[in-house]
Amino acid sequence: MAANEIPDPLVHPTAPIYFGEQPLAQTVAAAGALRRIAGLLISLEHPHPAVDTMIEHLDRWERELAGAAPLDPAPRVGPEASDAQRVYLDHAFDIGAYNPCFPEYRFDLLGPGHAAGRITFPLVHEGPPGLVHGGFLGVFFDAVVQHQSCAAGVTGKTRSMNITYRRPTPILVELRFEIERVAHDTGIRSAARLLRDDTLLCTAEVETVAAAAAKLAGTRFGRRRVRD
Repeated sequence: MAANEIPDPLVHPTAPIYFGEQPLAQTVAAAGALRRIAGLLISLEHPHPAVDTMIEHLDRWERELAGAAPLDPAPRVGPEASDAQRVYLDHAFDIGAYNPCFPEYRFDLLGPGHAAGRITFPLVHEGPPGLVHGGFLGVFFDAVVQHQSCAAGVTGKTRSMNITYRRPTPILVELRFEIERVAHDTGIRSAARLLRDDTLLCTAEVETVAAAAAKLAGTRFGRRRVRD
């Protein structure tokens, strides 16, 4: 199976769950660039003329994009949603691919009971020198655990997450993660681990309320508007 690929329905008969529209290709491309540029900015020792030029362009781009954005910044979700609100992008899979504030990761194995993959935390996730800020580890675990459950077709709101920090987690180093997932009638228990080679860095025990795709369909996420 390709990394981050939605499981084959013949192997996993329950349909995957999506929470919103897919991001634009432009959004995905820009997110990676913004994350890399942010890392470069906080690495600079002294002012650089390229940053002055960047600020000038950003001011103009912000005005142009503001003119194209919806008037209401609330997400277009639920029975009272309107076209004046913004489109809600899918938060089931790969949030970091289009949102530079979230971590990017890659699954090598994505099954309903066991999943595994890799992640390299960028400079913008640094807390202590050379190490990942602990809060980003919580975001990471929540994202990959929900990704696996959405791919399996049974997920829901996170009820609790208990993180144990065993060793400092480095930035800019490829790490691997593993998830063991067990679904019950009313909930899901996921045990996740983050490792550097064979050294255990961090663990997370996540309890999730279980809800099948048919029930979650009632959330009524708004579709992307047709271009005028």
